[in-house]
Amino acid sequence: MNSLVLRCAGCATAVDPADPTVRSPFRCPNADRAKDIDHVLAWDPIGSGVAEWPTDPSINPFVRYRTLQHSYWLDRALGATDADHVALVGRLDRAVAAVTGTGFVITPLRPLDAASEALTADIWAKDETGNVAGSHKARHLMGLLLHVDARRVGTRTPLAIASCGNAALGAAALAKAARRTVQVFVPTAANPIVVEQLKAFGATVVECPRLSSDPPGDPCIHRFHEAVGKGALPFCVQGNENGLTIDGGTTLGHELADQLAILGALPDRLLVQVGGGALGSSVFRGLRDALALGVIERLPKMHFVQTEGAAPLERAWRRVALRALRSLGREELLATGDGPAPADVAVAAVALAEVSARAAVEEALLHAATHRSSYMWAWEEEPVSIATGILDDETYDWLALVRAMLTTGGWPLVVSESQIEQANALATADGEGAEPDETGTAGLAGAVALRADGLLGDNERIVVLITGVRR
Repeated sequence: MNSLVLRCAGCATAVDPADPTVRSPFRCPNADRAKDIDHVLAWDPIGSGVAEWPTDPSINPFVRYRTLQHSYWLDRALGATDADHVALVGRLDRAVAAVTGTGFVITPLRPLDAASEALTADIWAKDETGNVAGSHKARHLMGLLLHVDARRVGTRTPLAIASCGNAALGAAALAKAARRTVQVFVPTAANPIVVEQLKAFGATVVECPRLSSDPPGDPCIHRFHEAVGKGALPFCVQGNENGLTIDGGTTLGHELADQLAILGALPDRLLVQVGGGALGSSVFRGLRDALALGVIERLPKMHFVQTEGAAPLERAWRRVALRALRSLGREELLATGDGPAPADVAVAAVALAEVSARAAVEEALLHAATHRSSYMWAWEEEPVSIATGILDDETYDWLALVRAMLTTGGWPLVVSESQIEQANALATADGEGAEPDETGTAGLAGAVALRADGLLGDNERIVVLITGVRR
């Protein structure tokens, strides 16, 4: 039997969601007591006993990759058979399809010819625009829904999420399919088209103006916390609020690993746009699973992309990297003040990924995990960008992303508004798939930035994620 224990990445507290005395297996029980520790519950399928890569031919990722999902083993531990779990996935999937017009299927990995020609590289896109509710977000939430069903949580328990975009739409659609109530906390400037869609799904939409008594950060998150404190279940895509949200998202990384194996050529770099960071940490974990089980031979350099309007991840990565470099006596690789040139960052990133730097990197990551406020905090002023979906008040899963970059030789990319616009035009030039919005193509803006900085080699193979349709 595989271990079901979730462990906090910050304080190492173990939580067993199969234990009926555990009220909430979603958030570290110490999160409110030791607030300067980065509390995120996580599950490692490989460390928990998964020894083989799934070979089920199903086109539904939650069936094909079920043995890499915590929800599967939880359901089995609580008495379900393999066939029972497959039937549960099928039942929920049919209900989702009845609400949204499509169920969960393997999404395509396709070449971006126009972008490849313009940037003189071999660029491929994992295209999520045809997924449930038009983005990748529903993957995270389907994973949570399977957990809720496995734990036999009654339908009277309300769900809650703070979002005004794809995550909110995914939550509302899945809640309707499962006949559950969901509260969606949205900002006062929420897209009215999205708000109307949420109401059409039956969601309770709560507008969240900033209150004079609010601490820094997103008022929607503050109202969300209040709802969870009153008993709502965190049906969200922030790992620190619900560590199991990563579980469903890993299916994207698992699919990508299988598709890369079929393609027969691993990418040099993987570029992922991040706001809260759950997408990036999910994909990284999925690829790491594939590496451990022999599906891929190495990991690509991981680059996580944010906008000039909101780039807290870059600040956190720089501080962790500088601490490790000081330990190695190589702090000159990352200048202070206005910061080094992009080429210097690339040199530092490669140095930190060397085996000889591993101990220093691990020490720096541990320090960051136990001194969170020195590395990650909410924005001081409300950020602005045309890539509205990655303007989260913090990068909640920042520590997992920093680890991914430091161990693969990647670094964070901060892109301009013009680079976001150029990337969106390049991503849509081939006329394939649904039309993505600027958030959905922001990862490709990272490739535009690498080319502008002279750091993208000719004919490098790049994979980006196209994650959301234009509303």
